[in-house]
Amino acid sequence: MTARSVTLFTGLRAYALDATRPVVEAMAVAGEWILATGTAAELAAAFPAHRRIDLGGRTVLPGLTDSHVHFLSYGLQLRRVELRDTRSLAEAVQMVAPAAAGVPEGSWVIGRGWDKNLWAEGRWPTRDDLDPVSAGRPVALTSKDGHLLWVNSAALARAAIGPETPSPKGGEIVRDAAGRPTGLLKEEARALVQAVIDRPDPGALRRALEEATAAAHRLGLVGVHSMVRDGPWPDAFALLQETRQQGALRMRVWITIPLDQLDRAAALGLRTGLGDHWLRVGGVKIYADGTLGSQTASMLEPFEGQPGNTGVPIHTADELRDLVGRVVAAGLWPVIHAIGDRANRDVLDAFAGHHAAVRRAGVRFRIEHVQLLHPADLPRLAELGVIASMQPIHCTSDRDIADRYWGGRSRTAYVWRSLLRTGAVLAFGSDVPVETIDPWQGLYAAVSRRRPDEPRAGWYPEEALTVEEAVRAYTVGAAYASGDEDIKGSLTPGRLADFIVLDRDVMTEGPADPESLLQVRVLATVIGGEVVHATGPLAGIQGG
Repeated sequence: MTARSVTLFTGLRAYALDATRPVVEAMAVAGEWILATGTAAELAAAFPAHRRIDLGGRTVLPGLTDSHVHFLSYGLQLRRVELRDTRSLAEAVQMVAPAAAGVPEGSWVIGRGWDKNLWAEGRWPTRDDLDPVSAGRPVALTSKDGHLLWVNSAALARAAIGPETPSPKGGEIVRDAAGRPTGLLKEEARALVQAVIDRPDPGALRRALEEATAAAHRLGLVGVHSMVRDGPWPDAFALLQETRQQGALRMRVWITIPLDQLDRAAALGLRTGLGDHWLRVGGVKIYADGTLGSQTASMLEPFEGQPGNTGVPIHTADELRDLVGRVVAAGLWPVIHAIGDRANRDVLDAFAGHHAAVRRAGVRFRIEHVQLLHPADLPRLAELGVIASMQPIHCTSDRDIADRYWGGRSRTAYVWRSLLRTGAVLAFGSDVPVETIDPWQGLYAAVSRRRPDEPRAGWYPEEALTVEEAVRAYTVGAAYASGDEDIKGSLTPGRLADFIVLDRDVMTEGPADPESLLQVRVLATVIGGEVVHATGPLAGIQGG
């Protein structure tokens, strides 16, 4: 390796998250890797003939990784009906009308983001709300949490769902008093309609990947753990492989395998970790329950004000234990969605049943969301080596409905501080397109546990994190959650040169003024030593 192949980044204050050299002012990068860190004088002496990029004294952090996204769904949603900000059912219906008018006859109108808990009407939507505005086009609108599907009569007809159609295991076709499907499909019943929706063509998928990647770069994201359901998984995996082969993949992706593909993946010999530092096979995604917003999370006790409703367990405790065993035997990691306290307990019990085998095999357990834990289960994640893959924005977004449906049980909801205290590993993400992909809003939620500009104190503020702890969950914790801690997560010699340049020092400003996290501008995003995004005073930066 010659000195000419080295790029020296100087004029920076980098929080390396490396115990050996926690703060550095220069980095030497060779190819995709960090070669050395230290003072500008040290590195200039070590590499006298070098390409130099001066960052003007700005703050640098390791690149952020979102540990729970639906990445292609997010990219596709950028061109679909977005209902996240609607505050009434009527407003949502009004947004469907122009979308239906803008697609060819027979084509689907697709959207997502509605939340009945925020609507003034306070009732569930039905097909009768959509039929008058859909011009005969089939309409399928996913709820904000992704666990409900609101469809019109044309969509029900396409899927051949009628009064006699049975609800599938783990799901429900909601019906009115006469037995007529209302147009609301819960959990696994969504698949009946999703199976007849035309898949996006390769061009649309490629465009979605490119647009999602560009948006992520602007926010300082260098990697994602992408959770893909059965239907689009083969297309998504093929696209990512093709893009990587062409050298065009500009986001580091750890992609999960849906449970329905487990046997096929095992037969092909796919293993967690297979791939390279751009694209790796992840774990197997399993659903243990539904969600809080849909009141389908699996609960030890009924939801407040809903006697008898303890949610929808997708699998029994015995089934979960068997599934974990199958996944581990295949050389894959179990990645399990669990929201309610019963779901989390069932998953922990399933993990405990295979703990010894997993330790020998080097498999890591992950629970996605970990939203509500029974106090007795809180220390078990650390005891079993379970990674808590959590999304801070859910805490502030769902706070009001958590109080409404969980009441006092919310004291052990979104308990980041308590989990850290027990020794559990936190890996943070967004769950986009359920929530915003913006990691700075996630960091703000983790540090403040309140919504922007709220005068009141944070919700259960004793569970808040420091800025550094929250950043570590988006970097060091995320790298550990994908088994990449030896090459990612910190600005350490021998690790990938993935870092971001900011317009302010969040490590000093953030603790005193959490609101400053919401004003952060990412001036540059660098992945593998390549500048993939630059703006403001760093626009067009290149070696001098």
